[in-house]
Amino acid sequence: MTIIQYFRKVQNLPIRESHKISNLKLISSDIYDVQIEQCFYIDIGKYTELSKEESKKLEWLLMDPFDHTGLSQRKFLHKKNNSILIEIGPRLNFSTPFSSNVLSICKSINLNFVKRLEKSTRYLIKFKNNHKLTTELNYELTSVLYDKMTETVYLSPLKSFKSQDVKESWYEVDIIGKGIEAMKEVNLKLGLAFDEWDIENYTNMFLKSNRNPTTVECFDLAQSNSEHSRHWFFKGELIINGESVHNSLLDMIIETQYFSNPNNVIKFNDNSSAINGFKVKQIKPSKSFEPSFYISESYNFNLVFTAETHNFPTGVEPFSGASTGTGGRIRDVQAVGRGGFCIAASAAYCVGNLFIPDYDLPWEEKSFIYPSNFASPLRILIEASNGASDYGNKFGEPIINGFVRSFGMIVNNERREWIKPIMFTGGLGTMLAEYTTKLTPYEGLQVVKIGGPVYRIGLGGSSASSFEVQGVNKTSLEFEAVQRGDPEMEQKMNRVIRACIENPGFNPILSIHDQGAGGNGNVLKEIVEPAGAIIYANKFELGDPTINALELWGAEYQENNAILCDKKDLKLLNKISLRERCPVLPVGVVTNNGKVILTEDDDIISENGKYPVNLDLDMILSKVPRKVFKQSWQPKLNTPIILSNLTIIEALDRVLKLPSVASKRYLTNKVDRSVTGQIAQQQCVGPLHTPLSDVAVTVVSLFDTVGIATSIGEQPIKGLISADIGARMAVAESLTNLVFAPISCLEDIKCSGNWMWPAKLPGEGAELFYACKAMCEVMKQLGIAVDGGKDSLSMAAKVGEENIKAPGSLVISTYVPCEDVRLVITPDLKGPRQNCENKEASYLIFVDLSGGQRRLGGSALAQCYGQIGDNAPDLDDPSLLKKGFKSIQKLIKSNKILSGHDLSDGGLITCILEMAFGGYCGVHMNLNKIKSVSSVNNMEILFAEECGWILEVDVKYIEEVLLEIDVPTYIIGRTTTYGNKSRIVIENSGEILLDIKLTEAFKMWEKTSYELEKMQSNIITAEEEFSSLENRFGPIYSCNFELKNATVISDISVKVAVIREEGTNGDREMSAALFMAGFEVWDITVQDLLNDAVTVEKFRGLIFPGGFSYGDVLGSAKGWAASLAFHPNVKKTLENFMSKKNTFSLGVCNGCQLMCNLGLIGKINENNSLNIDDPPIIMCHNKSGRYESRFSTVKINPSNAIMFKDMEESILGVWIAHAEGGIAGVCSFDGRHLALMPHPERSIFTWQWPYTYGLDLSKDDNYAPWMQMFYNAYEWCSRN
Repeated sequence: MTIIQYFRKVQNLPIRESHKISNLKLISSDIYDVQIEQCFYIDIGKYTELSKEESKKLEWLLMDPFDHTGLSQRKFLHKKNNSILIEIGPRLNFSTPFSSNVLSICKSINLNFVKRLEKSTRYLIKFKNNHKLTTELNYELTSVLYDKMTETVYLSPLKSFKSQDVKESWYEVDIIGKGIEAMKEVNLKLGLAFDEWDIENYTNMFLKSNRNPTTVECFDLAQSNSEHSRHWFFKGELIINGESVHNSLLDMIIETQYFSNPNNVIKFNDNSSAINGFKVKQIKPSKSFEPSFYISESYNFNLVFTAETHNFPTGVEPFSGASTGTGGRIRDVQAVGRGGFCIAASAAYCVGNLFIPDYDLPWEEKSFIYPSNFASPLRILIEASNGASDYGNKFGEPIINGFVRSFGMIVNNERREWIKPIMFTGGLGTMLAEYTTKLTPYEGLQVVKIGGPVYRIGLGGSSASSFEVQGVNKTSLEFEAVQRGDPEMEQKMNRVIRACIENPGFNPILSIHDQGAGGNGNVLKEIVEPAGAIIYANKFELGDPTINALELWGAEYQENNAILCDKKDLKLLNKISLRERCPVLPVGVVTNNGKVILTEDDDIISENGKYPVNLDLDMILSKVPRKVFKQSWQPKLNTPIILSNLTIIEALDRVLKLPSVASKRYLTNKVDRSVTGQIAQQQCVGPLHTPLSDVAVTVVSLFDTVGIATSIGEQPIKGLISADIGARMAVAESLTNLVFAPISCLEDIKCSGNWMWPAKLPGEGAELFYACKAMCEVMKQLGIAVDGGKDSLSMAAKVGEENIKAPGSLVISTYVPCEDVRLVITPDLKGPRQNCENKEASYLIFVDLSGGQRRLGGSALAQCYGQIGDNAPDLDDPSLLKKGFKSIQKLIKSNKILSGHDLSDGGLITCILEMAFGGYCGVHMNLNKIKSVSSVNNMEILFAEECGWILEVDVKYIEEVLLEIDVPTYIIGRTTTYGNKSRIVIENSGEILLDIKLTEAFKMWEKTSYELEKMQSNIITAEEEFSSLENRFGPIYSCNFELKNATVISDISVKVAVIREEGTNGDREMSAALFMAGFEVWDITVQDLLNDAVTVEKFRGLIFPGGFSYGDVLGSAKGWAASLAFHPNVKKTLENFMSKKNTFSLGVCNGCQLMCNLGLIGKINENNSLNIDDPPIIMCHNKSGRYESRFSTVKINPSNAIMFKDMEESILGVWIAHAEGGIAGVCSFDGRHLALMPHPERSIFTWQWPYTYGLDLSKDDNYAPWMQMFYNAYEWCSRN
């Protein structure tokens, strides 16, 4: 191994590094300067010297395009007097995703000698004269600069990537000789989390077989049969206060199915659940294994949902834990039936008290201490949301729904807090109805792994997550248990799966399972059960040649699935694999003996007759006895809420800043909410794109307006007063959120129930039982049902000598067919802007589902004053919710409601304020018509979180709406004015309770988000956005042309190539837009071009779509540019194409960055040669310093652009989603070639726009103005 080094100056500090430097200066005021350089360590294998051409390629990749002199094989920074130099780089036990992507780039440009390439950062910290430089100071500075879970300090330059962490090989555990003591010893040594029942059961199992287990088998059983994987508690026998519970929790949950419509096609028995969907038109490549044109057909699609949590890894290493949580859940969608299509996601975070620097939240208890082996709640919230967002952004899955909670308090004399956090992720998708059922394994089928290589990571994650109290295991074992995410590899794997599903005639995938908890040991046993299989260790691709059998079998390395296929179909799979650059490896064969055997030899029979794994599937999966759990329970002693001399404005100033209530803009700004083009409703609404939506909605296909609606409900703080109340209110909230999408019917709603509970600690298992019982009972009354879910029952953490329990949490995620995505109702008030001449533009109606109750227990108000209370809101009469839900559905489908929002955290006043924020409108409320069952005060009316809705209704429909809703309703106010001069006025019987500027309340609600935004982006841009709330106006769109179809001049088809690279994720929506415009659209990969499988010269148009080619690891689209520019034939044909006068090209987002990198745009002459050394336009990072997802307003200026013909001077909304790129668009001098950073292909339908004010929507036409540019391109091609 030869390692060479390159050093690169860092001129413009990334925001992350700026924050680190600020923290360094807090340690010592004597620090006057910090300089940074990057070091690239490159393993060039057996090479000793690179050729001139090889060096040129490599240096171009590594060079900063803004500083051609800033790359050298010599260091730029040198340690001098009064300075400390610290180098931080990745841990060496596995190759990072950065390295994997760089290697893919290198391979595409024939730098095959590069075996690994890692990047470190060197910090030169300079002090004022005579400052004492101590070891302690060095340690303190270093701790600020690195993440101990993923990074390490390089005390000297790396000479090798070899890790010292090589594990011993497998051995037998001497149960026959030592009995149960041998099992106890291996349990402690390997951190297996076996309880007494496990130890006794597995000891007896092997004694009965008269053999010793191997360490690999013990490790396997610990992961595959952990609580995390097998859900013992939900399937077990419960004994509460000495009395046996008749049904298991799982049996109780399954019974809900008998009270709803039987629309499930998958429930409780696959990686995801699914319900009947729709027959819709869809496009796909005519040949998924080679370059081909798209065709359209109608297919029956089932609707898919899954949800899970990734709590332990997120607590230990937030970014990686959350990103791999997202990745694992994506694989659950991929692995449904015989393969599923991913569409969109939800994400949520529950953490402890935040203690945001210089931002006091008075209810946070300052005396609490926090453990060193968990990240702080603040860091978890920021970094976990970064991880989940980054993974989805790069994979191409938008996050369109979620929630946040922060809680830490003494409740009933014990501290309850999310020290161990919740990182929740849900996923929507579809599957072809014909591929709903997996085939039963039979002898001779091939066991195939799809995805990345085996790495020594994620060891023991399943068992580590199952300790009843987190933090009692060895720190080294917890380090090993955390995985690492590589979204680009997952995206490539997704391509393979999709190609199989879309393969004309047949799908070679007969069965598929995702690899997650337990690694190969779990997924391979599951996929071959009950038949059995022989698995060959030497058939796997190893990321590290020193990996042993235990690591291969148990590591939870990510981005990998297992499938079964016929041997004759391996050739097709290999063809797809090469095209998509994703490993597809046959690693075993299905047998028929009911055993799973892992052999290290090519032969089925090992030389010594022993194997690392030789397990009877029946014994370890099917015939395992139920566990028994004994629990005691006693009623809680809750205390009433005391709120003395509290004014409404004082209460609001706290409640609107509580993280569960406050704006989530700090989350939505950084996550893609438009990729796929299938998003009809994401979080943000109204003129200021405010994150408020109750429901999320996607279409099933871009060629129809039917879709999937989903919502979330959870009320864990109310559950601290009463677990059954918390469960009922979670169910209620899921429905009060969902109601604003027009669905098929209430009884079609299916739910995922996810339980995060400290269930094995005293009394908590009984609490979980009562919550589950209450959930099931109320669902039966409402006519909805659970069809899947997961549990995490070790929600407690060790802090000193104390076990800190998290609040027990039930998250209900609904999903259901949506009949027309165009009819979804959003919370932003609309009357004042739509009817600005009418002073009574719209009325506000309170739909009260509480039976007149006004209870404050478990409310945001109570939490903000350090209390919980003893009387929580409850769903006392589920029939009110059922009737109200059906009434509002009817009104939505007849267009009688302008906007609507549910009462939840923060109560009635928060609900109305949020609607006002969303619409940037004023309101005047009067509480005197609201009826209550007992005498209540204004605080209780305004802040009680009872079940209900606020509806905004046009004056002309008010009587009709009141007659239709068959539950208590009250007109409680009206909207007033639009804009920053608007006011919020609340009165009761003539007494003014609140009179405040809209913008003043708005800034209260945005303040917490602003403080969090400052910690993750450029402080200047965060301040600009926050302060602008006082003077924003909202866009007024104008379309200066009439949308018209292209005129077809010729019968000859116009061929365009949509060219995608590794990591491209916007090609399907782009292809759909072009297909709708009339083009013959071809699916082309860069690998197709490199293989000469197709040439660009046969096309009239080249389209470069958006995404993250190679993860943008060396700069946006830089790897993509290299793969085209450094291939002589491809470069020549591209230049020939560009020089023709009857061709055009379009690059969007990453494709725009590509065109700039290739020097195709911004030239001062008509030279069409590629110029990567000195391109006219170079993209720099966003001013905010991070990825931005926004619905922006652009004006189409006059230009020669053929695609914008007759569209000049129009002002339109359009989606953006990028981290680099400060220009909206630029075209060539002749107008044939266009590069755009925004995404018009995700904005071609009006239902894709989150706000449409100013557009003429009177025509019954789905298309938005952006469709015209695709029509224009087609017509230009027809005429030229």
